[in-house]
Amino acid sequence: MDLSLLKNLSKARILVVGDVMLDRYWYGDTGRISPEAPVPVVKVSKFEDKAGGAANVAKNIARLDAKVGLLGLIGEDESGQILENILKGEKISSQLVSVCDLPTISKMRVISRHQQLVRLDLEETFSEQHSQLLLNRLELVLDEYDFVVFSDYSKGSLSLIKEMVSIAKATGKTVLIDPKSPDLHLYEGADYITPNLHEFNLAGGKTGSEEILAQSARELISKNGIKAMLLTRSEQGMSLINADEKHDFAAQQLEVSDVTGAGDTVIATLAVMLGAGMAPKDAVEIANLAAGIVVSKLGAATVSPEELSQKLGQYLHINGEHYQTPFDDVLQHIEFAKQNGETIVFTNGCFDILHAGHVRYLAQAKARGDRLVVGLNNDESITRLKGPERPINPLDERAIVLSALASVDWVIPFGSAEENDTPAKLIEQISPDILVKGGDYTVDQIAGADHVLRHGGKVEVLTFLDGCSTSKVISKIKQ
Repeated sequence: MDLSLLKNLSKARILVVGDVMLDRYWYGDTGRISPEAPVPVVKVSKFEDKAGGAANVAKNIARLDAKVGLLGLIGEDESGQILENILKGEKISSQLVSVCDLPTISKMRVISRHQQLVRLDLEETFSEQHSQLLLNRLELVLDEYDFVVFSDYSKGSLSLIKEMVSIAKATGKTVLIDPKSPDLHLYEGADYITPNLHEFNLAGGKTGSEEILAQSARELISKNGIKAMLLTRSEQGMSLINADEKHDFAAQQLEVSDVTGAGDTVIATLAVMLGAGMAPKDAVEIANLAAGIVVSKLGAATVSPEELSQKLGQYLHINGEHYQTPFDDVLQHIEFAKQNGETIVFTNGCFDILHAGHVRYLAQAKARGDRLVVGLNNDESITRLKGPERPINPLDERAIVLSALASVDWVIPFGSAEENDTPAKLIEQISPDILVKGGDYTVDQIAGADHVLRHGGKVEVLTFLDGCSTSKVISKIKQ
């Protein structure tokens, strides 16, 4: 597997079409039973709105740095507006079509002490007339994308999916479908369908043995004009089946917290990896790994390129270049991590020649939280601070080396003369939970400390490893 292709994630251009939803969560504590009925009383203390259905597929794609658009139906209501605003924050190009006669599909969950007490669904089934609106919009935006993912939740948005697939294939697009209908002929022309075992059985699939399963899958895709099937098999992993081959992928041995949205992650990751230029087998292998990561999280979670890169090396023992988040995307990735409730740690430095002191210091910094951001002085800044012979290594190479460390999640450059070569402005943009600095500083001497403290964060000073410094390394080399 060529992990260098992870550099191409941002080149993938994917349109998601399907049933979009607004997932609403009301959290609170329960301490008594209602006097009106034998039901618990929940004192709501927190509200949360998330993109659901096909919108969650688009969210998964966006968080893998691909370009993504979302085409679906919403009502002319508050829920539709909330969903539109969520998409803006997720870097998803909204192609949502509003209809006046039906509501935005919304699902409200009341949760107490990590237990769902009730779910309230607000939805009506969209008609073929509504689906025609999507078909018309699809024809207008197809040229902007190379891949089309259809996310079918049987809510009516894809009533005309057969025609939609035909249009997409006529313009040379690669089509992936997460199917809900047992009539697979509706998906004729698709390059990949991703049913689970239950959906496979409803479509007429047989699972008596591996040979029977493979033969049955081949008969179904051949009969219905589909090129390949990625069958998700729960604890048995996944199987990629086409007319000639069957590749099995074992489920990742991770603690399962919640399987919600795992199917969305699978098809999203598969599309992104194909869009990055990976071979189908490799793309499925990474999609399988992504599924293993998200089921270890609570709720409809997502996976980041950094997580995938680390897990690929850890679980699959693959040698390759570590994924380095493009500088322009780092702030967005940090915001995603904050939305997940992760603690952000920030530190900074030149890191011109990485040595043992740096590695130990960065590991200590990472131990303070969930994610470590390293602000890296740019080349001009180092020259001003260290002299005309520095840096020894240019910015891009220093960033690659730092990104390869298990302790470092993101690297982002800073250092203008106007800012006195300090990361103060960058720290204000990131607003980390914990600011770490190495050396003999006092808190009032650390750039950005006042901002972090003012916003409820912490500032810590760590000691460097005695005898280790870049200057000493350079001096020894010169000798």
